[in-house]
Amino acid sequence: MKDNHQDSQLKRGLSTRHIQLIALGGSIGVGLFYGSSSTIQMAGPSILLAYLIGGLVIFTIMRALGEMAVEEPVSGSFSTYANKYLGRFAGFLSGWTYWFMWIVVGMAELTVVGVYINYWFPDIPQWVTALVVLVIMTLVNLANVKAYGEFEFWFAMIKVVAIIGMIVLGLAIIFFGVGNHGEAIGFDNLWAHGGFMPNGFHGILMSLVLVMFSFGGVELVGISAGEAKNPRKSIPSAINNIVWRILIFYIGALGVMMVIYPWNEVGSEGSPFVQIFDYVGIPAAAHIINFVVITAAMSAFNSGLYGSGRMLHNLSVQKNGPKYFKTVSKNGSPRRGILFSSAMLLIAVVLNYVVPEKVFIYISAVATVAVITSWMIILLAQLKFRKSKTKEEVAELKFKIPLYPLSTYLAIAFLLMVIVLMAFIPDMRVALYVAPVWFIILFVGYKVVNVKR
Repeated sequence: MKDNHQDSQLKRGLSTRHIQLIALGGSIGVGLFYGSSSTIQMAGPSILLAYLIGGLVIFTIMRALGEMAVEEPVSGSFSTYANKYLGRFAGFLSGWTYWFMWIVVGMAELTVVGVYINYWFPDIPQWVTALVVLVIMTLVNLANVKAYGEFEFWFAMIKVVAIIGMIVLGLAIIFFGVGNHGEAIGFDNLWAHGGFMPNGFHGILMSLVLVMFSFGGVELVGISAGEAKNPRKSIPSAINNIVWRILIFYIGALGVMMVIYPWNEVGSEGSPFVQIFDYVGIPAAAHIINFVVITAAMSAFNSGLYGSGRMLHNLSVQKNGPKYFKTVSKNGSPRRGILFSSAMLLIAVVLNYVVPEKVFIYISAVATVAVITSWMIILLAQLKFRKSKTKEEVAELKFKIPLYPLSTYLAIAFLLMVIVLMAFIPDMRVALYVAPVWFIILFVGYKVVNVKR
């Protein structure tokens, strides 16, 4: 069947506000609303320090990506840079691993939506919800990149409003005693229950694995650079604001939770966000947060379908994937890549039908290894990118990474440490078995592709 349009160029349809909210949506996931209690149990109040450390590393990774993306704003982002600066296999490895990551995460998000829709409609099977969401998000992504940008803008906005609302209510409780008979709570809970570091430095170290997983998705800013209307303005702005987002949304929200409740009680009765809204007597608190979590999951799925479709297109352009994915439709979307990714995501619908109660226990572990691989390749590509430039060319770079090369090397060492830490967490350990198998499959696939070339 012949494609409607044999052009292989994606269209620049994302404005600055789209890019800003894509970056924001990527760094705020379902984990903050329902999974934050598990990281708090690991580190206690010192989880704030873990998010600060993780946030600085993410900022370094994003500045490394931004340095390249501003100079060479292409769709496919770090896979293209890996292909150019680290060699064809690096481009092949990073591109297919990133595609795989979003397929795995997309399956998990489809499952999450089904679970929380069941909160309202227990009689609807999870697989039905998963299928409906899959079809809707596929149609959105097939429309054009602006449609994706608009959906992501409003999905991210819902998350932002929910978090800001929670922080404002929390501060009202802390300073003015709202919901507590007018008595200000104060900050004693941050150190009154075993100290600021109740589980010691070990607790902070172990929490870093889940903290880094929660940041997965921020690199979508680089993917979107190829479709940004003004990448030299919008990309630096979005990346520079990431640190402030992390401080406000993660550290601010978690800090408020642990000031109001002893750290060992956070999340003991469901979502920490529901607990805060209940505290001040807001009716239907659980329904509000359930809605927010569903939109957060749909946002992550929407981003995953966007990222996976673009990566398949880019792999094809690099000749690291089938030519089939190279063409785009009249409206500029990589239709074939999106439809292929959707077809793979149908596996999630099948699994939700067969084993709805235990789908993807180890999803976060596998996705963590995949995203860390992507981040590592970004940093290594940036080192090569810099070394390929003359002094004069380096001086003309518009968006340099601070403290180069020390910052890049420190970030690489940190990511290696996180991988080692995964070996000490039973639920995460499975990823260390899956990863080598995946890399071997990719190596064999790469050799086959090169033989045929």
